[in-house]
Amino acid sequence: MVRKAFKMQLFEGQAKEYEKRHNELWPEMKEMIHEYGGSNYTIFLDEETNVLYGYIELEDEEKWDKTAETEICKKWWAFMADIMETNPDNSPVSVSLKNVFHLD
Repeated sequence: MVRKAFKMQLFEGQAKEYEKRHNELWPEMKEMIHEYGGSNYTIFLDEETNVLYGYIELEDEEKWDKTAETEICKKWWAFMADIMETNPDNSPVSVSLKNVFHLD
């Protein structure tokens, strides 16, 4: 299992909308996350900076990387693009975080 953490940037004033959209996460998006080996997915928000911190456990990182090629992922990115920083392909601007400590 691979533990992956990352940060993204939410636009000012979009925290409630971001949370609402994730609380209503499309069933096909949930299925895709699990199908590609993602589990224990959590996103945190720093309300002072609007920085989102994501954490996910992956079966295989190469398999997970293929999620970006799925139509449902591309559709989700487009849906979220108006409330957060994105790349030209609508994927979220995401910065990987270095794991410096873990305790089971």
